[in-house]
Amino acid sequence: MSGSVKIAFGFLSAPKGSALVVFVGADMKPAPAVTAQFGDLEPLIRAAAKASNFRAAQRSALDILAPAGLDASRLVVVGVAPGKDNAPVDFITLGGFTFGKLTGAKRAEVAFEAPSGTWDGTAAADFALGLRLRGYRFDKYKTRKKDSEDNGEIPDFVIGSSHALAARAAAQERFAVAEGVELARNLVNEPPNVLFPVEFAERAKALEKLGVTVETLDEKAMGKLGMNALLAVGRGSARESRLVAMRWNGARSKRTKPIAVVGKGVCFDSGGISIKPSAGMEDMKGDMGGAACVVGLMHALAARKAKVNIVGIVGLVENMPDGDAIRPGDIITSMSGQTIEIVNTDAEGRLVLADALWYTQETYSPRAIIDLATLTGAIIVALGAEVAGLFSNNDELAQRLAAASEASGEKVWRMPLGAAYDKMIDSKFADMKNTGGRHGGAITAAQFIQRFVRETPWAHIDVAGTAMGSPPSDINQSWGSGWGVRLLNRLMADSYED
Repeated sequence: MSGSVKIAFGFLSAPKGSALVVFVGADMKPAPAVTAQFGDLEPLIRAAAKASNFRAAQRSALDILAPAGLDASRLVVVGVAPGKDNAPVDFITLGGFTFGKLTGAKRAEVAFEAPSGTWDGTAAADFALGLRLRGYRFDKYKTRKKDSEDNGEIPDFVIGSSHALAARAAAQERFAVAEGVELARNLVNEPPNVLFPVEFAERAKALEKLGVTVETLDEKAMGKLGMNALLAVGRGSARESRLVAMRWNGARSKRTKPIAVVGKGVCFDSGGISIKPSAGMEDMKGDMGGAACVVGLMHALAARKAKVNIVGIVGLVENMPDGDAIRPGDIITSMSGQTIEIVNTDAEGRLVLADALWYTQETYSPRAIIDLATLTGAIIVALGAEVAGLFSNNDELAQRLAAASEASGEKVWRMPLGAAYDKMIDSKFADMKNTGGRHGGAITAAQFIQRFVRETPWAHIDVAGTAMGSPPSDINQSWGSGWGVRLLNRLMADSYED
């Protein structure tokens, strides 16, 4: 696995053979500070722009090799001209886009100065975050890396800015978030023979180095608590199940009730007795994307010393077919005392969440609960792989998540809940059945989870389309996206920190 992108902040200096990045608007003029340092680049840029029909629109770039009069090996001109909607520059996306235009460079100097107006230290720090997110690689298992089509050179970056000191300070929190995203991506990308429930729990325990309190429950402890729904999922596996509770107390008052974030952690999902088709089953190593987000979020919050009390709970299982595996027709009793008829063993994630959510409420009495799960293919049918499905029993919490979604760029769309959908999971033989059938599958899954939530404000985010295998973007080229870490970090910062 490649290391993180190396990024330093400084003031403008000669590039000395590096790639030089400058920004221009529609008039093709770099910032005055750039001209003062490197001379008048406008004629060179105009000539190259005319030859290539470059208009400096946002998310466009012009690559000039061996530019005359510069020591730089390349001059990369990135457009930031406003479009018809006059939208402001998204500096995180700009950083990722710029990284993608520097294939083959060993070192890049970015003249981070606005063609007109001013870009402050916060903008430079956001740009650096975009570089960091785009530069992530997961190649630890590749022995012939030179033959890898995605093994482009990762440049070292120097971001030259007149606000370098402020940028360096602002970047510290952003890099803490980047570490959380990278951790979540690593967990999702790991193969299931390496990252099984016990190993996942061990990696979560590493958060103790950052001051997070971590407690792990083994199968015996969960059995004593009556977590028969969670344990039922792992019965067919040779790998033992685990539940991990991570707590960060960063608020001014340690007595403030925590926010709880709960993640589904099915480290591999074969479907169990209701086995999945073989095509694409290898992707089911990512069925712990919700749990990966929770661990990544806890890292981000602890690393930046967030002023919030938060508990992260992950239920970790492996769903395999075996002589002891649960069967369609079985009835199990959850920790809440409610009984569940199993009609499909591939609807297993909600069983894990049922006990994890009940345990969270019983143990921590949180003021709000958010769960994340790669729960249903139905949400992908509804929303594709660009947006996660949001379900909630509380309008204020849903609105806060929507605002954090817009601010972070990790988009959610609120879906309905209601009594008519709830009736679809009623069972003839038990309190409920674990699936309501094909119609409204993401909604009935959320209705099932809601039966294990009391009066606490609660939100369920179905990340089946966004946590793994989502389309590549300017800031993510990885199969495991780490989706949700930035969303929930922003939620905590905007709505719950002191």
